[in-house]
Amino acid sequence: MIQLTPEVRRSRLTDQPMEILQFADGELKAGRQCALVTLVEIDGGAARALGAQMTVSENGEYCGYVSGGCVEATVARDAVIAIAKAEDKLLRLGRGSPYFDIMLPCGGGITMMIHVIRQAERIAELVSGLKRREEMALEFRTATGELAVSESKQVSGWNGETFVTGYMPVLQILLYGRGIEPEAFSELAEAAGIAVINAHEESSVQVDPYTAIVLLQHDIDKDMPVLQRALATNAFYIGCLGSCQTHQQRSQRLAELGFLPLQIRRIHAPIGMWGPTRDARSLAISVLAEILAHYQKL
Repeated sequence: MIQLTPEVRRSRLTDQPMEILQFADGELKAGRQCALVTLVEIDGGAARALGAQMTVSENGEYCGYVSGGCVEATVARDAVIAIAKAEDKLLRLGRGSPYFDIMLPCGGGITMMIHVIRQAERIAELVSGLKRREEMALEFRTATGELAVSESKQVSGWNGETFVTGYMPVLQILLYGRGIEPEAFSELAEAAGIAVINAHEESSVQVDPYTAIVLLQHDIDKDMPVLQRALATNAFYIGCLGSCQTHQQRSQRLAELGFLPLQIRRIHAPIGMWGPTRDARSLAISVLAEILAHYQKL
């Protein structure tokens, strides 16, 4: 009997874990079976980190990346077949793979775990936790084929016969300031899919370790009360517009208010990865690059 190759198509262009999980959650709630594909081994170079994921629906639609885009359709086809057979499987591509016609540009090899989701409630738990901005972890127990979810910060990787995937809340930016610089920054960040909250319009914002606080104001008097509140939070990044001389004045005022040097050093000023910048768009790129560099280290 000839087995036809399943037709597959990308549902959306994203590598964001929350969107990948939401796709699976939506498909499962619509009554369609899904597979969760996780990058569990890297041999040599790879485009994605350990724990990168895709979700694949029984209808051939898929979301996410486990490489740079060169193997995802092949992975999705294998996942559709796995769903039809109701069997989990390991898939090797690149170096050491039986698919000799599929080579990774980096010359390495990657192994994916294709898990046919039988516990839809676990995916819903993950989505719910991430919406609450909790750190989440998903355990796949190879011995039993079961999933377990916990609210904890984990590094993706193997723990014995269990593969753990760690998820952290998406970056959110709390922005202070009015005028061309904040507007250019908001446009750039939102184009990159990053949530920007206008602090002048939102009275209550949950600041957490995945929040960046950005002050693009040209008024040190307006900065001071904002900085006092910001330094009392656990935001991972606080940045202020202004020259070195302006920041010295801010630092002096904060010290007079009782803030310690260690606390004041949390403030990135002059703001941005490079500078000085003389136009709004260059400033926006510089600031967003600095924020993302720190976010990647969390």
